[in-house]
Amino acid sequence: MDKIKPQPGIDQIELYQGGAAHVDGVRNVIKLSSNENPNGPSEAAIDAFRKISHELHLYPSSDHSSLRQAIGEQFKLKADNIICGAGSDEIINMICQAYAGPGDEVIHTVHGFAMYRISALAAGASPVEVKERNRITDVDAILAACTDRTRLVFIANPNNPTGTMIDEGQITRLAEGLPKHVLLVLDGAYAEYIEGFDGGAGLVENRTNVIMTRTFSKLYGLGGLRVGWGYGPRAVIDTLNRVRGPFNLSSPALAAAAAAVNDQDYADKCRRNNNRLRDWLSIALAEHGVPSDPSLTNFILARFASQSQAEACDDYLKSQGLLVRRVAGYNLADCLRISVGDESACRRVAHAVGQFKAGLK
Repeated sequence: MDKIKPQPGIDQIELYQGGAAHVDGVRNVIKLSSNENPNGPSEAAIDAFRKISHELHLYPSSDHSSLRQAIGEQFKLKADNIICGAGSDEIINMICQAYAGPGDEVIHTVHGFAMYRISALAAGASPVEVKERNRITDVDAILAACTDRTRLVFIANPNNPTGTMIDEGQITRLAEGLPKHVLLVLDGAYAEYIEGFDGGAGLVENRTNVIMTRTFSKLYGLGGLRVGWGYGPRAVIDTLNRVRGPFNLSSPALAAAAAAVNDQDYADKCRRNNNRLRDWLSIALAEHGVPSDPSLTNFILARFASQSQAEACDDYLKSQGLLVRRVAGYNLADCLRISVGDESACRRVAHAVGQFKAGLK
């Protein structure tokens, strides 16, 4: 009998599945499965990446000071209260590692991002799934689910894969209503798609039980470099830095991210294009009988009459070289998550969905 065993909980983890990028036998596919920026990163970020290439033999900064300063200056935040990681995924994992363990509970919503459950189990904690209300976070349900064992509450706001969000008043009510021993984690991976939204930074500065996470993988188009960051109370950030690997971000990643956050003209352009095309795509799909909740992200959660219809539509889209995302793993088996591509991609997917729906009649 094999006596070499993993820590309890790890064998319960279902491997995270990224969005598909290829279809056998189909060329020139359009990938709308991973919520990537179809415009790519800014020229400033690309130029910074190129310039750092002659320093690849050197270790990167271990304190990420230049990137933290750039983020702090851009968003008027305290650089010492910022932590950087290999995508916001790593920060989520560090939070679970530092604040949850065997016997503890970690709350997330029924349609919440898969990494909350995975990171909780990896830390030996028990994930607790709380129902949403019409695919929107239910603050009362979360508060009712809290126990003496609860240590963390994860909220993606806006949420992935629903695209919905709750307002600042609801988030504040949640933070104020949590037991004193619970840390609220506001995952703001899509916060940049809402002009003027701080992702919860103001709440972080006024409380000791809230931390927010952000990413450079979406609006800034740096998914391939894996850069994320968090903003929280100094005591929490100091704790996370104790478990963070000293060289967890490469020099190219640090340089490109700093250049990207400083190029807000490009970020504004990407935001405007995304929001315009997202609204157009939502209306176009609705006209074909495929509704979606109002999305505040760079994707739409398209709802179908049944799981079989959603899967059949996905199969048809694949045959047309269009890759979207099935979300049965998020308890949304009758839905497809469709990333907002460029204008040509949006028109193609809307046309293809229309053809599929017409074939059902």
